[in-house]
Amino acid sequence: MSFFEIFDPAFGKFILGNAPVKQIATGFDWVEGPVWFGDLNCLLFSDIPNNRIMRWVPGFGVSVFREPSNFSNGHTRDRQGRLVSCEHGGRRVTRTEYDGSTTIIADSYQGKRLNSPNDVIVASDGAIWFSDPHYGIATDYEGHRSEQELPCNVYRVDPSGAISAVLTDFNCPNGLAFSPDEKKLYVADTGRMHGSDPQHIRVFNVGENWRLSGGDVFHTISPGCADGMRLDSDGNLWSSAADGVHCIAPDGHLMGKILVPETVSNLCFGSRGKHKLFMTATTSVYAISLNRSGAL
Repeated sequence: MSFFEIFDPAFGKFILGNAPVKQIATGFDWVEGPVWFGDLNCLLFSDIPNNRIMRWVPGFGVSVFREPSNFSNGHTRDRQGRLVSCEHGGRRVTRTEYDGSTTIIADSYQGKRLNSPNDVIVASDGAIWFSDPHYGIATDYEGHRSEQELPCNVYRVDPSGAISAVLTDFNCPNGLAFSPDEKKLYVADTGRMHGSDPQHIRVFNVGENWRLSGGDVFHTISPGCADGMRLDSDGNLWSSAADGVHCIAPDGHLMGKILVPETVSNLCFGSRGKHKLFMTATTSVYAISLNRSGAL
């Protein structure tokens, strides 16, 4: 069987003909937020409805990393290698310290509680950027049904701890990703739950002092919509989709697809050369080796 669809001949150089899409873990309800820890040789990911963070180690399989997890969703690592997590249940972004204790990065804005932080990235200056849609408070499935107190924004937490709403014109911002040179910020809008809002990826120019401009539609995923995203070292964007993962060139055209038998929610690059793409997809986690390296 073929694991790929090629729309741009350049995509053919990204794939390895004898490298299959492999299911490396299964049996979950809705998996999200993969993050690779190369120094520990493991992948962490969220099993959101079951309120736990899982750990996969090559050659050993899956174990529970943290339970309960406050219905954690997206994760990343900061510049010191610490785990940064978005918690639906706690309506907050937290950092796990080296000793295992938890520090709250953000849980409110202008005196009101955040909705349900979803995805998070850390810039080279140490600032933490996160999206805050309402999915974790809209039902009891991925968190706790609660009153929405704030619009669905994208926030930046300065290294000093000051929080600011940097994008306020989204229906429900979701996946976030910087270009390798941090001159572009990509943000997925997955629309409001049970709504018919447009679903697309927008791109912003990042200027001096991290000021954002632009915001045009960069690409619209079909089938499905963009959720989690990552970039490779050449600036190609890899996005989740209903039929797998789509690779999108810096100018916005679709280069190719990795086909996965479940709806992909998120992805990350990892392994020894950052050449392996890990994909969380509905009830399972998949992986494939590529002739690509992920950006930091």
